[in-house]
Amino acid sequence: MSSRMLRRRRPQESAEETVWISFSDLMTALLTVFMLAAVALVFTLTQEQSALEEVRAEAEQAKADAQAAQERGDRFDAMLGSLSTSEHVRAAMVAEIRDALAAQGIAVEVDAAHTVIRVPVELLGFESGSSEIQPQHEGSAITIGNVIAEVLVKDGRYGELDTVFVEGHTDDVRMDSLHGGNWGLSANRAISLWRLWEDRLPTGLGGLVGHSGERLFSVSGYAETRPINVVQTTDEERAANRRIDIRFTEHRFSEQELAAIREGTGGA
Repeated sequence: MSSRMLRRRRPQESAEETVWISFSDLMTALLTVFMLAAVALVFTLTQEQSALEEVRAEAEQAKADAQAAQERGDRFDAMLGSLSTSEHVRAAMVAEIRDALAAQGIAVEVDAAHTVIRVPVELLGFESGSSEIQPQHEGSAITIGNVIAEVLVKDGRYGELDTVFVEGHTDDVRMDSLHGGNWGLSANRAISLWRLWEDRLPTGLGGLVGHSGERLFSVSGYAETRPINVVQTTDEERAANRRIDIRFTEHRFSEQELAAIREGTGGA
């Protein structure tokens, strides 16, 4: 009897084992699917995190670029403001010199840009072929120098300037017999006026330093290349070209300074 019972139970037990094995396989498969899904999720999250970090990095770079551009713009605006201030100060000084001389009975001409004070031959007395300032004209020459000095040193405004050129000019009569010809003659006229100022003015114009850190005053000669009267058929027309121009130039930014602004490596 017991043998029959054992024989009857064996098919049932076999079925239970089969069911259990199938359930284990199912759990294993589900666990595998879960693990794969988890791996896929982690991979996806990692990619999204990397993408997010790239977006953040791009945003930070864009912000930094915008800030750098703003700083360059601010420096450029400051440069323009500085140039505008220097131009205004230069024009104001030229007008003051002209008006102060007119108040003392000395008439000089000023160009439209308020850059050049033109001292006519009547005030300096340059004869044709001569660079000498005659004694009777020394008084007006010294007065011109004194007024220029007073206006420049007032409030230290000369610091806004780069250079003051004392420029000599000649008429179109060729002076080949002179050393340097008309070029030498024009330069010597500028030198004559400058030496008179150095010797007789109480203010040491030669010691003034401009915005660039170099001596403010300089002399130069242009011969007959920059005439007031292009047509010179009379003595009066030629005499007008025998003159001294005093040219005031404000500070201009160098190419290096402008390049530094463009590249964002410097300021102004």
